[in-house]
Amino acid sequence: MTVTLRYWAAAKEAAGLAEDAFAGPATVAELLAAAVAAHPDDGRLARVLGRCAFLVDGDPVGTRPPDSVALSDGAVVEALPPFAGG
Repeated sequence: MTVTLRYWAAAKEAAGLAEDAFAGPATVAELLAAAVAAHPDDGRLARVLGRCAFLVDGDPVGTRPPDSVALSDGAVVEALPPFAGG
């Protein structure tokens, strides 16, 4: 199973790229753990992802715990940090 994580705004800056593909994560929590492990920097990505809202295949995760949000093969998860301005 492969899942794509797309980073936006501050998440993209912290990761240093626009998206990553990960093999195996079954939940959003597992995907986020894989992303943090793949970018062992100063912890910036972990901090940004901790403030993000997420979309899974265009549907908002909302307030559901990340470990309760199942992913399917080919899923695309968008990491949306809080945006300023408007």
